[in-house]
Amino acid sequence: MPELERLRADHAPAVLAFELANRAYFAASISDRGDEYYDRFTDRHSALLAEQEAGAGAFYVLVAEDGSVLGRFNLIFTEDGTAELGYRVAQHVAGRGVATATVRELCLLAAARHGLHTLRAAAARDNAASQKVLAKAGFAPVGPADPADIGGKPGTWYRRDLAR
Repeated sequence: MPELERLRADHAPAVLAFELANRAYFAASISDRGDEYYDRFTDRHSALLAEQEAGAGAFYVLVAEDGSVLGRFNLIFTEDGTAELGYRVAQHVAGRGVATATVRELCLLAAARHGLHTLRAAAARDNAASQKVLAKAGFAPVGPADPADIGGKPGTWYRRDLAR
């Protein structure tokens, strides 16, 4: 059974393999990160760990029994008990409830472990799968998202209030 784990330094090879294996799949619904992201992946991974250590966010990976990464789930702390949620799952598990179940689990962790009371997430208008995940995980649309918030695509902000 896959486990949601807080991002660690030793996750780097599996996270990079996940990103590379799913690059084209992700680029179909969100903007591509560009070659520089992959060329400097080790630096970016270290920067995320530093952000996490500094308390700016909490970064998680969904790890399969074989050690491969099935998804990434990020909380970026913004203000006064609120965080922005971002996530992506591997193409081979998409449409199987993996993202929905993990977002639900992360909502519980966000309240219990991180003391958050509100999560926000943006989804592009043409990303029906992400909109469905958010709705099934208890998020409600709250207004338009600036295209700059979603890689240049128009979209919607969603919000979920968390029980503590």
